Amino acid sequence: MDLRELVGTELPIIQAPMAGVQDSALAIAVCNAGGLGSLPCAMLSTGVMRSELQTIEAQTAKPYNVNFFCHSPPVADEDRERRWCELLSPYYKEFGLDIDDIPEGVSRTPFDRESAELLETFRPKIVSFHFGLPSDVLLARVRAWGAVVLSSATTLDEAQWLESKGVDGIIVQGLEAGGHRGMFLTEELGSQVETFALLRQVIDTVEIPVIAAGGIADAQGVKAAMAAGAAGVQVGTAYLLCDEATTSPVHRAALQSEGATETALTNLFSGRPARGIVNRIMREIGPTHARAPAFPLASRAIGPLRSAAEASGLGDFSPLWAGQNVGGCCEISAARMTKELAAEL
Repeated sequence: MDLRELVGTELPIIQAPMAGVQDSALAIAVCNAGGLGSLPCAMLSTGVMRSELQTIEAQTAKPYNVNFFCHSPPVADEDRERRWCELLSPYYKEFGLDIDDIPEGVSRTPFDRESAELLETFRPKIVSFHFGLPSDVLLARVRAWGAVVLSSATTLDEAQWLESKGVDGIIVQGLEAGGHRGMFLTEELGSQVETFALLRQVIDTVEIPVIAAGGIADAQGVKAAMAAGAAGVQVGTAYLLCDEATTSPVHRAALQSEGATETALTNLFSGRPARGIVNRIMREIGPTHARAPAFPLASRAIGPLRSAAEASGLGDFSPLWAGQNVGGCCEISAARMTKELAAEL
């Protein structure tokens, strides 16, 4: 089944949900251009989520996707937190910051009962998940209004698990993809493979639609994925410079720099592997570090350093998420980007 038939769009293109660099404006623009716009909800409070969904429904009649994380909230590890702060303390001194004044709170929350209750009032046609799936009880609530359920897989085992749980489509996230890896059955980075290799494995094994994601940033990439058997594609990095994206000035500058092609998987900014442009902190302590607290707790101590550096126009401590292919990034409207991605279909 083609993605267009599955979700009711004119084009087989999903705009990847990208928490921190977009809001409803990007999703609306993509929807109105014929693609499937997505609203990332993992970093939104219930009030903001309600407001964003109201805005989407007021500005488009097209199907849209809401996306949630499904991680298990971590148990605080005081010793690990202490050693993480010790590692970062020289940077705190450099910026004149107090290492004992790290803000509390978790910046990313998993899909829960409160989110399900709010969604029930809107009944979005598509709901997608990252890091697996929510509990059977919560998933049943989403299915109750007839939503199409999608989720990400980074290995064949994960794809088969998702199919066994009854999802309607699988987003295969290749190693090239920017942002957080959707890994949930393994923590071994060695298990991660490139998009087209994973796409072929999954298509040959499951019987539900498979959507390709990772390294697809232009019309040629979209055409190649569809020719390889994908029901559709999910594109994120190419949208980061679009007019409607909320990508920060520091992040935008990094995407347009010569260093944009040097990306790596890192756990420094959140505690989970995610692909971003290599910056100062990744170079100096390594892109991954055993002291980084569990997801999403690592972000708390990095946050003040990020703010201080960005105030000086530096992305030295910022999560500069990007896939391995930044060639499609353009400062154009999201509508034009969506149409251009589908130009060779």
